[in-house]
Amino acid sequence: MLPPQLNEPSRPHRAKQIQKRGIMIVIKPISKVANIKRLKLLANQIRQDIIISLVAADSGHSAGPLGMADVFTALYYNLLVHNPKYPFWEGRDRFVLSNGHICPGLYATMANVGYFPRTELKTLRRFGTRLQGHPHRSALPGIETTSGPLGSGLSQAAGMAYAFRMDNKKNRVYCMMSDGEQESGQTWEAAMFAGKNKLSNLTAILDRNNIQIDGTTEDIMPLEPLADKYRAFNWHVIEIDGNNIKAVIDACSEAKAITERPTIIIAHNTPGKGVSFMEDNYEWHGKPPTEDQGKIALQELKVWREKINKGKD
Repeated sequence: MLPPQLNEPSRPHRAKQIQKRGIMIVIKPISKVANIKRLKLLANQIRQDIIISLVAADSGHSAGPLGMADVFTALYYNLLVHNPKYPFWEGRDRFVLSNGHICPGLYATMANVGYFPRTELKTLRRFGTRLQGHPHRSALPGIETTSGPLGSGLSQAAGMAYAFRMDNKKNRVYCMMSDGEQESGQTWEAAMFAGKNKLSNLTAILDRNNIQIDGTTEDIMPLEPLADKYRAFNWHVIEIDGNNIKAVIDACSEAKAITERPTIIIAHNTPGKGVSFMEDNYEWHGKPPTEDQGKIALQELKVWREKINKGKD
């Protein structure tokens, strides 16, 4: 974990002064972690914490959070303008998790980057916890939207991006979506709105793991040609390996250079990534590991961590 108070400022043009108890404080975003090996190790720790929290909860989704751990790591450690010490800072970028069921991945990332103690991850889905089964905006500082109904996140993100542009602000908005929710009509209404209004400050990241709770997306409701559909709605489209952290960073950097249209990054990834018995198995979309399965999963992730340390991954 990288304590935010030890980080060097990274984007001074987005810094803002606030007065607190008579003392002028300059808020600046945390610095980027640029070292890919370090980012891989962080993603591995996040995956371990996902397993630990799911086992403790005995409830929740496994495949999606593990599959998108590399994207979460890239966002919170390298791409987003944010500061965990000041979660309501006006200068921050906004991250909207539309597929709220993969929140164990978001929570694990936020805990590791410093929004709350990692020990709290074991309260996932408990009565009265801040870590609800789907993110609850008013429960946990750093959560931008309450999510649950699939298909609503892109509308929320597009509205935020449009408002920032109206106010001539430089904040960017990132929206993570599942591929399954592309079956929702509201997603395409939002896509049409963002394309029409040329919201270049909006980047959507699509979790293209090809599964949903009852099977594969292409069996239940075929989505392809997905990239062409977004291009037809005036979006810039980038397709990447979503389990390649450098590819995620490069794609988001490319998105920042695009003007006059929003960008969608189709992140092809392996659901359950890092845990052999979960990978590419839709049955792990919506269930947690047992205690014994959790031990196996953690052992596999620790072996993977050693490979990363030795430069063999």
